[in-house]
Amino acid sequence: MQTPLKIAFHNMESSDAMEAAIRERFEKLSRLAGDRMTACRVSVEALHRQHRTGNVFEVHIDMVMPGAELAVSREPKKAHDKYANPDVYTSIRDAFQAAERQLKAYKQQQRGDVKRHDFEVQGQVTQMADDHGFLLTNTGGQLYFHRNSVMGGGFDKLTQGAKVHYIEAMGDTGPVASKVWTDLDGENRQDVNDLPPAEDNAA
Repeated sequence: MQTPLKIAFHNMESSDAMEAAIRERFEKLSRLAGDRMTACRVSVEALHRQHRTGNVFEVHIDMVMPGAELAVSREPKKAHDKYANPDVYTSIRDAFQAAERQLKAYKQQQRGDVKRHDFEVQGQVTQMADDHGFLLTNTGGQLYFHRNSVMGGGFDKLTQGAKVHYIEAMGDTGPVASKVWTDLDGENRQDVNDLPPAEDNAA
């Protein structure tokens, strides 16, 4: 069964070449997912124009899987860090490469091949609310975490931009950060894999 693909362009004109590049990358992603991906949405947005490097593009990829929705957002500043003159094709390529990594991790977790401590990686807090927040993952996506997931009762000490460590797990509504802690929580970090999963309170 062929996975439905939706492509959208914002603040820019679409082109056959860009759509062809997206579809080519999507075919590889679809083969990797097998028959588990039920839908995929790709959006490309021109944010603003740089005087020296031209347009800055942001690419979002949403993959709908059984019981989960995997999201990747390739931010333009990451492309600027790696390339002197990034263009839309650079952003498309980087976004799909990040999506492939996230999809592989999802499949391994579904098979039970990867233990929870293998998902211990570093991220950065991007949003904070009264009882939850979001962090930027190592693949460029956004991951939800609840205040109860922050170890040592440190939720109220977190600020936007803070560097954190986290463990990703599958919640009822998709991937979440089941444990979040900072480098200051060294004593808690040693016992992180012995603790029960935090409650998934995602809306």
